Amino acid sequence: MNGITEGLGALMDPTIALCLVIGVLLGTLVGAIPGVTATMAVALAAGFTLTLEPLQGLAVLLSIYIAAQFGDRVPSILINTPGTPASIATTFDGYPLAKQGKAGIALTSSALVSAVGSFAGILILLFLAQPISGFALSFGPIEMFALVVFGLTMMIGVSGDRVMKGLAAGAFGLWLGTIGNDPISGDQRFTFGIPELSSGVPFIAAIIGLFGIAEVFNQVISAKQGPEPQPITQLGKWWPTKSERKLLRKPTAIGTGIGAVVGVIPAAGGDIAGVIAWDQARRASKTPEKFGKGALEGVAAADSSSTATMGGSVTTTLSLGVPGDSVMAVMLGSMIVWGLQPGPSLFANRPDLVFSLSAIMLVATVLALALALVRMRGVVKLLAMPKRYLSVVIVTFCMVGTFAVSNSVFDVVLMFAFGILGLAMRRFGFPPGPLVLGLILGPLAEGNLRRALLIDGYGAVFTSPIALTLIILSIIAVLAPRIRALLKGRSSRERTEEPILK
Repeated sequence: MNGITEGLGALMDPTIALCLVIGVLLGTLVGAIPGVTATMAVALAAGFTLTLEPLQGLAVLLSIYIAAQFGDRVPSILINTPGTPASIATTFDGYPLAKQGKAGIALTSSALVSAVGSFAGILILLFLAQPISGFALSFGPIEMFALVVFGLTMMIGVSGDRVMKGLAAGAFGLWLGTIGNDPISGDQRFTFGIPELSSGVPFIAAIIGLFGIAEVFNQVISAKQGPEPQPITQLGKWWPTKSERKLLRKPTAIGTGIGAVVGVIPAAGGDIAGVIAWDQARRASKTPEKFGKGALEGVAAADSSSTATMGGSVTTTLSLGVPGDSVMAVMLGSMIVWGLQPGPSLFANRPDLVFSLSAIMLVATVLALALALVRMRGVVKLLAMPKRYLSVVIVTFCMVGTFAVSNSVFDVVLMFAFGILGLAMRRFGFPPGPLVLGLILGPLAEGNLRRALLIDGYGAVFTSPIALTLIILSIIAVLAPRIRALLKGRSSRERTEEPILK
């Protein structure tokens, strides 16, 4: 009880409130600018916050982290460009909704379900930190490999009705994931003598090129081939109807549950959780054919899941001393500089800190939600901008954001190369989602599998109940849609033949 009182009492300091407001404003701005990731913003802010008291600095960093998850939905929905990697899955249905004149409802729904996911993550941090930390601690290389395999089955889901082309794009993404240093021996592979590729294909450059630059190129070519489409100046209704709010419940529950689980797994972030939740919501939906074409359920599942990972990520970092994602890796370094050593002993030595951070996240979520709902009216000005000016702004932000990650001109060049690749994929009907999945999950799968084989040999999967369960679920996830389609076709034939027999 003393820990709760001390933890909440620390928030009465007005400087903490000021730090929260500054962090939320910066995080929202960061998320809304394509290419400027939350990790980069937290890393830049960390240098300034080290002169503050630990709780003040953590208030800035955590509020940036949370608010960025709200701000990044804006470019994902309005211009098909993920503000941060966590909003990749938002583009699957958010942008089609915007093209249908439902951007207002998509933005409002996204903000609401993101808040639900964030609140759920905070509850995990408060009440389930210790038991979940123990569970996450049991994940070895083979369990991580099985989890990644399950994630790779999502290639089928994000391919829509272009399964073969989706699998081909996914296979190319897996190959791209092998570029760089070998995870075991450290030898360079497929770098073609380019030093910048020794650490692998820059992920930010790839996704900005595939989604942002490719979309700009596609719009420019489409404008030359025919009359330029009218810019979207009316976002439609802003508040979802009662039936639409009811429709959000199931995918939000699915997304929140998946995000809560994925969040506590080290190195698994909101981008992976969002894609997995999107696919699982599609499978559970009564209208799966609408996913990828403008389904509000898809937005709800993706956004609630990606924000729900934040609480689990903080939990893993505090309880195990292992960063839950790249943002928490930066924050972990700051905590060590402040003299705070994350790990199991932190709960015993500083229980007040856990409650203080939970309260900071709660207040930051409320502020970010309020700001997300209020500032949406100003988005119309962005959409009313002439297409050519908007394209220049998007390309400029993409270039600045990509360059700022590692101050590398090569990354900018690579971004444009992926933009050309993304344009070709769009023109020939290859979905970019599976390629991104392969690029994200491929290195994780290879590294963990090879470590598991070195430690336990080929029988590692069969000796781990967790890994075996995940592999079985992966097989079911691949076969279930095909079995369901066969049964549906058989049922249709029987109904067609029955009147003839009569």
